[in-house]
Amino acid sequence: MKRPVKSWNGRSGLAKVDLYTRVTAYMLLWTAVLVLGLLLLIRPVRHEAPLLLVVVAPLLNLANGVLSHRFLHRAMDAYLRPGTVLPPREVLPAAAAGAVTAGAVLLEAATADLTGLLPGMLGAALVPFLAGHCLILPGRIVALHQALLAGVLLLLVPLTGRDTEQSLASVATVVFITGWLAVTVRLSLWVLGVVFELREARDVQARLAVAEERLRFGRDLHDILGRNLSVIALKSELAVQLARRERPEAVDQMIEVHRIAQESQREVRDVVRGYREADLRVELEGARGVLDAAGIDCAVDSPGPALDLPDEVQAALGWVVREATTNVLRHGDARRCAIAVRKEKGKKEKEEDTVLLTVENDGVRAGTGVGGGSSGGSGSGGGSGGSGAGTGLVGLRERLAAVGGTLEAGPGHGDTFLVTARIPVARAEVRR
Repeated sequence: MKRPVKSWNGRSGLAKVDLYTRVTAYMLLWTAVLVLGLLLLIRPVRHEAPLLLVVVAPLLNLANGVLSHRFLHRAMDAYLRPGTVLPPREVLPAAAAGAVTAGAVLLEAATADLTGLLPGMLGAALVPFLAGHCLILPGRIVALHQALLAGVLLLLVPLTGRDTEQSLASVATVVFITGWLAVTVRLSLWVLGVVFELREARDVQARLAVAEERLRFGRDLHDILGRNLSVIALKSELAVQLARRERPEAVDQMIEVHRIAQESQREVRDVVRGYREADLRVELEGARGVLDAAGIDCAVDSPGPALDLPDEVQAALGWVVREATTNVLRHGDARRCAIAVRKEKGKKEKEEDTVLLTVENDGVRAGTGVGGGSSGGSGSGGGSGGSGAGTGLVGLRERLAAVGGTLEAGPGHGDTFLVTARIPVARAEVRR
């Protein structure tokens, strides 16, 4: 099944840079092929060169373009994956096509009057292959090959009937054209490689931020279970010793073990489901810090009065912020994220006020859920994994439903993803 072709606006920033760089390199290649094709049709060539050469040279030029295009594609991929070595079968056809095309140009120069056109024609014949050649070898080897090319041309160009001065000028022009091409293409791919490395580093930062949150969650569980399980083990051992002595205090110790076990179960459930009651202010600041650290521009709009909410409302909205932030980090290709909290007055006198939370980000990938992530994605940090309320959109809707709220998630303005949470708040419940 063919993958749909994305429009320019539908691509991520990295994909745009990649496409622009590759298309620019291909345009240089095919511009050289087009220029040489037009020069092969000028009057001196058509009227003075042998008929066989007049017919064959344009075909060689076209074959040179096709084989070099394929070679350039493989060379760019190899350059962006350090350590990749192209096998000879990928290089030799394009090298042979370039050499034969350049040879045909020299033969035409020997039989037709190409005064002033030979350097451009030779450069156009060599550019398609050299565009990929400069990417598969170290810079010093490329420079050495350029010098060897200049030496070969110094031997061949005089055979076309040109004097020493004309030959030197022609070779110098060809070396300049091919050298400029090598520097341009190599620098363009170097910049693209740097962009790929920055993107990889940003992904690593995002994963580290999520991992750090999970570690924080794990530490809280360790603190609770470690302490309580130690007490349970000690009291159980004491109860066993008392029971062997038929002491009635063994029953009291087991009752205490039962109480501690129930208390531990409740504390773990509180941590997993509510992560000790997420505070909206803390979550907003945490989201800003984590997203900024991952290279995502995060704007938080939360007027002070909008945060004077009941504890259960703050906890529910804090979970929305946490879940959406995690999915922005783990999925999609976001560059910007906007989080806003505001209150909306009821339109009617008896109608309740509403607190509205929106999380909107760009860089959405096809088929993703919250914040560009899957709707069943894991919760922020590790807080949502394993909770009875579930994770992703389902878990968030259940949390909001418990306080009478609703959750909407879908495409926003332009190529963005928008998560909207609404919770009615009775005027009397708003904290002053």
